[in-house]
Amino acid sequence: MRYNPLQTRPINPKRDLALYGYGSVAWKNRVEWKRKQQHKIQKVSSDGEGSDLNDFDGHCDIPKCAESKQQLSRKLPIPSSKINPYRIVIILRLAILALFFHYRIRNPVHDAYWLWLTSVICEIWFAFSWILDQFPKWYPIKRETYLDRLSLRYEKEGKPSELAPIDIFVSTVDPVKEPPLITANTVLSILAVDYPVDKVCCYVSDDGAAMLTFEALTETCLFARKWVPFCKKHKIEPRAPEWYFAQKIDYLREKVHPEFVRERRAMKREYEEFKVRINAVVANSHKVPEGGWVLPEGAPWHGNNVRDHAGMVQVITGHDCVMDDAGNKLPWLVYVSREKRPGYDHHKKAGALNALLRTSAILSNAPFVLNVDCDHYINNSKALREAMCFLMDPVLGEKNCYVQFPQRFDGIDQHDRYSNHNVVFFDINMKGLDGIQGPIYVGTGCVFRRHALYGYDAPTATKPPSKTCNCWPMTCCLCCRSKRKCLKAKKKQENQKKVKCRDASKKVHALEVTEIGKENAILVPQEKFEKRFGQSQAFLASTLQESGEACRFDMLKSLDDCMHVLSCGYENKTQWGKEVGWIYGSVTEDILTGFKMHCHGWRSVYCMPRRPAFKGSAPINLTDRLHQVLRWALGSVEIFLSKHCPVWYGYQCGLKPLERLSYINSVIYPWTSIPLIIYCALPAFCFLSGKFMVPEMNIYSSILFIALFVSIAATSILEMQWGGVGIDDWWRNEQFWVIGGVSSHLFALCQGLLKVLGGVSTKFRVTLKGGDTNEFSELYEFKWTWLLVPPMTLLLLNVVGVLAGVSKAITDGYESWGPLLGKLFFSCWVILHLHPFLKGVMGKQDRVPTIIVVFSVLLAAIFSLLWVRVNPFTIKFDGPVLEVCGLECE
Repeated sequence: MRYNPLQTRPINPKRDLALYGYGSVAWKNRVEWKRKQQHKIQKVSSDGEGSDLNDFDGHCDIPKCAESKQQLSRKLPIPSSKINPYRIVIILRLAILALFFHYRIRNPVHDAYWLWLTSVICEIWFAFSWILDQFPKWYPIKRETYLDRLSLRYEKEGKPSELAPIDIFVSTVDPVKEPPLITANTVLSILAVDYPVDKVCCYVSDDGAAMLTFEALTETCLFARKWVPFCKKHKIEPRAPEWYFAQKIDYLREKVHPEFVRERRAMKREYEEFKVRINAVVANSHKVPEGGWVLPEGAPWHGNNVRDHAGMVQVITGHDCVMDDAGNKLPWLVYVSREKRPGYDHHKKAGALNALLRTSAILSNAPFVLNVDCDHYINNSKALREAMCFLMDPVLGEKNCYVQFPQRFDGIDQHDRYSNHNVVFFDINMKGLDGIQGPIYVGTGCVFRRHALYGYDAPTATKPPSKTCNCWPMTCCLCCRSKRKCLKAKKKQENQKKVKCRDASKKVHALEVTEIGKENAILVPQEKFEKRFGQSQAFLASTLQESGEACRFDMLKSLDDCMHVLSCGYENKTQWGKEVGWIYGSVTEDILTGFKMHCHGWRSVYCMPRRPAFKGSAPINLTDRLHQVLRWALGSVEIFLSKHCPVWYGYQCGLKPLERLSYINSVIYPWTSIPLIIYCALPAFCFLSGKFMVPEMNIYSSILFIALFVSIAATSILEMQWGGVGIDDWWRNEQFWVIGGVSSHLFALCQGLLKVLGGVSTKFRVTLKGGDTNEFSELYEFKWTWLLVPPMTLLLLNVVGVLAGVSKAITDGYESWGPLLGKLFFSCWVILHLHPFLKGVMGKQDRVPTIIVVFSVLLAAIFSLLWVRVNPFTIKFDGPVLEVCGLECE
């Protein structure tokens, strides 16, 4: 019997292997060549050309001109004419709420006691949720940056740039839901960013180990040679070609230089050809050979088995043989795919980011790290400089752990039916948090300080540096930074201290201060140091070096170290995911990671440049949007049921009280789904039972209700005024708060309880990114999900209740219309808030899908029949019926 080997083929047989760069995936006979280049590179480095990576922190020679000594940013408080009335209204609203609940509790409805009691409990919970959301917005601020001062301070004429290096992390996992063209545009915008080329390293994490993603990045490298010099020559915005060429601007109408028009047309043709090549790679990837993919030289692709493959690291651009068409070097572009084996918990996105954090520490070791999703391109080429105005500020920069940018989106329908822009959160809530201890981390568009990700405590300004260990940047540090210039708090003199770390074979490896405020640093055995960071000597050495001092050219030695830190068992018995890096334990690793940093005493900064720094795509389909909200709410439930819940975690640390309130609100909001669903169903039950949850109104109660509604409206109007939010955005946010609350939040609560208490795991669903050629065609597409049933049931219940109530009022006559108005108000409130949901399930065909109608009618009928049969909110009396006879017994 003859053996027939499985058929294999490369996804692009004509690919020149030299275009892949060098790394664990492919290395075209460069080993000897690289060794020959070592002597030349070391000679160049010794001449001082690489010294710009070392003195980035501003303690070097500073120009003596007055402007260079000024701060790089400043706070802009909200004008008192706007913020003072807002605070007064909040206090008045608290007083009105106290009077309202005093009236509600002291005046029960005896003939519908349980109906009244349920409504009061729901209203108390809503008031508690409002307090958690409102008070963190007590000190809203804005910020202003000075890019000219940044350049004056760190980019001196005739000297190398002293701006800090930045490692940029791009995360992707599924090339089907996250099309390669979207990822390519994000990478192109990073490679063309307005920042020194030798200070930027782009790492793409492919957690799906897809050959398609790797080939698309190789094509992107080819196009970047033309795109990057074009962007920098003409200073265009944005620098993602898909969105740049989609701008509806008539360049021939204005007085534009003919050379630019000619080059723009040529570049657009190049981009169209690039898209054709990408689409060809995508088409070829649909037919996977039986034996899996291979490289053009015949070597097998390591990611043929997505769940069982070795790690991969490939430097595609950044080496000397890759230049753009203008003869300049391109920023580093590194493809990374961590090792995956059956039986290991890989921790989804947080695990992938931690793998990138370790790999980048070995290769580039930049002091700052930017992470973006694959669909979030850089819309403002000066975004990195904006962040550096806060992180490299000589006065306040050391205390900032990260700079968070707001999320902005392209491709949203004009009316933003499902509140994808989330303007209320990004333009109101985040400004309020910025005035306390800083905004929460939202998962993308955030520039981190690497030391903060390593779990260090923030530097304390009130206490002088330790006598034994004076190293910057923090009092509580894990390792003594060699060659670091420190400033003593009292003497204000610069002292330089060199610390030599012993070999790995010795017992002592680093210095550590175990507690905040401890006067003397103590020596820590190497075993304890390895238990925190792992057993990679190369990674441990990177933590002992100056940030940015990694040997970028020694790929021969660094490759094995990278493979070590990418192994799936590296994090076992370490503090990764617990105290170091992105924190595990929730599908929303962003909230946990930012929360832990704030507990360590760090501050964060909210940066809102006039031109949005980043833009991305959002799901405009109702089902995809509900699943996205479901994932966020599920993560909050997981945090609430974990030891890291802000209700009981992190006291006696650096977390401020109002900041804690915001974190409590971010993990407790899914629980509001229970009272919200009950409250939305109560009006229908009132119609069906003929009772009402509010007692008969009098003058005092009418004044209370009117004052409460006026205070709610006044608070919202004043928030929109100082936050710059339109009435449409506010109303869409209110509507989707109800839609998501009665659907996604409820399911997230159930799934979270099953996962944490019952051990039932949930599947991570990747949100669909972009992709359709027809504008807004996805908006009308119907996708079945159980998330659609609860809102539709509530709609039917309230519609049936309104019809029944109006019919009964017409039958009973004029006197029954008075009590009907209150019930109509609450039912119409529910229907108006669920109106976008109704439009979503009807789609473009103006009809509700049959399956939704069947399930919703069935549930509405069951609840109605149970209500008629049980009628639980009416007091039962089994004694004799007593009537007034009209006779005087005496």
